[in-house]
Amino acid sequence: MKSYFKPLIEDEFTGEPPSKRLIAHIQRERVMGKGVVGIYCGYAPYEVIRSLDLVPATLCAFSNKPIEEAEVILPANLCPLIKSSFGFIKTDTCPFFGLSDVVIGETTCDGKKKMFELILDYKPIHVMDLPQLPDEPDAVDHWENMIYKVKQFLEEKFHKTTTDERIEEEIKNTNKEIKKMNEVFDYLAIDPPVVGWEELYDLFFLSLGSSGDEMARLIDEILMKLEKRKQSGFYYGREDAIRVMVTGCPIAGDATKVFRIIEESGGIIVALEACSGMKPYMSLIEEDTGNPIRAIAKHYLKIPCSCMTPNNRRLEWIDTLIERFRPDAVVDVILQACHSYNIESYKVGEHIRKKHGLPFLKIETDYSQSDVGQIKTRMGALLELCDEGLIFKKAARIKAM
Repeated sequence: MKSYFKPLIEDEFTGEPPSKRLIAHIQRERVMGKGVVGIYCGYAPYEVIRSLDLVPATLCAFSNKPIEEAEVILPANLCPLIKSSFGFIKTDTCPFFGLSDVVIGETTCDGKKKMFELILDYKPIHVMDLPQLPDEPDAVDHWENMIYKVKQFLEEKFHKTTTDERIEEEIKNTNKEIKKMNEVFDYLAIDPPVVGWEELYDLFFLSLGSSGDEMARLIDEILMKLEKRKQSGFYYGREDAIRVMVTGCPIAGDATKVFRIIEESGGIIVALEACSGMKPYMSLIEEDTGNPIRAIAKHYLKIPCSCMTPNNRRLEWIDTLIERFRPDAVVDVILQACHSYNIESYKVGEHIRKKHGLPFLKIETDYSQSDVGQIKTRMGALLELCDEGLIFKKAARIKAM
């Protein structure tokens, strides 16, 4: 077998960097008269947005560069994701925010709620009140009402209307995309995997601003290329690399330093549990219910953000990912000052150790490079421990392939 290291999604899959491709797509849509809706979180009802022929645009939040400017207003001991989000706005350096006509926010944490108040000085924003006791009988009723309200907000702002039929159509487009993305994930379940995390992240990024049909076509092309890799004997990383699942906070941009360190230390990432990874693709929206907005509400409330309590569904989804992708270790990445994920990390670690018997490491970090050396040391120790205990296990696994 041959080893495969260089990601191909820029050159082979898309022909240009995903960010440039997406900006060009949104600009074309604006020229055609479509409005743009800025999004920060996976709880935003994309199906309602697209049913109004509007374009969702995920806003910048993962760079260390604008944080210093944000700290002129925001406290230094705030989550870097929030500081980066506001820093991009304050410095006018996020092209997606510049292209957006309005912004949708959700009450996933206190810091974001207050940051949304500051955004009002820049763009119209509608904040959705997310119920955080998802198992309560009235939780779905409340979230359904919030989705109706965001629908009304968008209809008023853009002078458009949508219908249940159009929303149902977008539900089916979303489900088509989820199914296709899971076909891509199957190539991560292979040992050794045929696709790398950077390629997946490019695909996640493109999916956030593209239509269901457009993404389905792109994913079909990617699936053909991945199958060719598999058949030709190519794979990503080292054949004997330790398989790692990454859980925790949403991670992208400068925070992916942790992913790079995992690979430099001899690991390979085979599952990404965060909402910036596989979480949005873990379940389908119920179709043809006669009440598409309620179906959307039920679907999004299944997303197990750490703001939810109790958050047992997150442990269930972690079990599903471990069974599917068979990691040898789990790394929980926590952004500094993200208290809900930080506290929940204890329960996650205990669950993974006791139920699955896997080594578990919590990394608390920010977007700077100041802790790279420390993370390398800890990651090296984790993967060395895995290597010592997995010699026979991995040999048996490769033999069984």
